[in-house]
Amino acid sequence: MKAVTISSFGGVEGLEVREVPDPPRPSADRVLVRVRAAGLNRADILQRLGRYPAPPGYPQDIPGLEFAGEVIELGEEARTWKVGDRVFGITGGGAQAEFVTVPESTLAEIPPNLDWAEAASIPEVFMTAHDALFTQCRLQMGERVLIHAAGSGVGTAASQLVNAAGAIAYGTSRTADKLQRAKEFGLTDSVVVAKDSSEFAEAVKRWTNDAGVDVILDLVGAKYLKANLESLGLKGRLIFVGTTSGAKAEIDYSVVMGKRLHIMGTSLRTRSIEEKATATRLFAQQVGPLLASAKVRPVIDRVFPMEQVRAAHQRIESNESFGKVVLTID
Repeated sequence: MKAVTISSFGGVEGLEVREVPDPPRPSADRVLVRVRAAGLNRADILQRLGRYPAPPGYPQDIPGLEFAGEVIELGEEARTWKVGDRVFGITGGGAQAEFVTVPESTLAEIPPNLDWAEAASIPEVFMTAHDALFTQCRLQMGERVLIHAAGSGVGTAASQLVNAAGAIAYGTSRTADKLQRAKEFGLTDSVVVAKDSSEFAEAVKRWTNDAGVDVILDLVGAKYLKANLESLGLKGRLIFVGTTSGAKAEIDYSVVMGKRLHIMGTSLRTRSIEEKATATRLFAQQVGPLLASAKVRPVIDRVFPMEQVRAAHQRIESNESFGKVVLTID
C-alpha cells in the first residue's frame, strides 16, 4: 500500500509517500478500513521532528491519528460493522495510508451529510474537545468556558459543542482575523493575546464581572498558566490539551487551594484501547446526532492530496491555518 512515511526526523524533506507493507489482516474484533482521507494534526508535526513517537504497537514511521474510509474486511469476532460501511475513527498512528487495521470499538458511523474530507477532519478534534469538556470537566448548561487557540481544530470544535450544550464560550487567539472567523462558531466574546497572557486575564474579569470562568480549555501551555489560574472562578476546572508554548511552568499553590481548583490533563493518543472505545462511544452518541443535523460542523482549512503532504505540514507550521488540514488518499 501507499503511505506517508517519515524517512528522517527534522524538516518536511524527511516526509515521503512510498510503498510499504499492508497492515495485518483483521482477526478477532479488528476491522480493515480502506482510508479515503486522513486528518493532519500537530502531533504529526512533532512526530516528524522526532519529539512525539507513536505508542508501542503502532507504526513509528507512518503518522496519522484520525481517518475516514470504508470497511473492507472483518475479523471473525467483529459484530458492529459490515463490509462497505462508511466509518471514521482514531488510532495511535498509521492512519495516513491506504489501509489501516483497528479495533471495531474505535470506529463510528459517518453521518450521510459528510464527505470523506469532512469526516476525516472530525474524530481527533471533536473527540478531544468532547472528552475534555464533558467527560473530564463535566461542563454544565450555563457555565462559562474560555477556549485558548479558538481558531484551531480543537478550538472551533469546542466552541460549537459549548454553544450546543447551552454554555457560554469565550476565546483567545494571537490574531484578530482568526477570532473574527471563530465568532461564527459560537464565541460570545474574545480577545487577541498579542503581548502577554495578562491580556486575557483582564478580559475575563470584564466579561464575568470578576467572577471568573468555570472551565478553561488550554491548548497553549506553560506561558498561560499564571493567567489561567487568575481567570478561573471558585471551583473552576483547567484542562491541558496542548503545550505549544512549553510544558513547564511555576504554579502558585495558594491560588489553587484558595479557589479549590481542579487541574487536569488529557491525551487521546496514549490511552488504552478500552479508554479510546469509551471516548468513541460517547462521541458517537452525543456528537454524532449534532453532526448529522449540522448543528455542529467540521471546519476545514485546506485539503491536500497525500502526495502533497510536505505542503500540508508547511501549512500547519505557518500558523495561518484556521480549522483542520486534511489529506485525501486516492
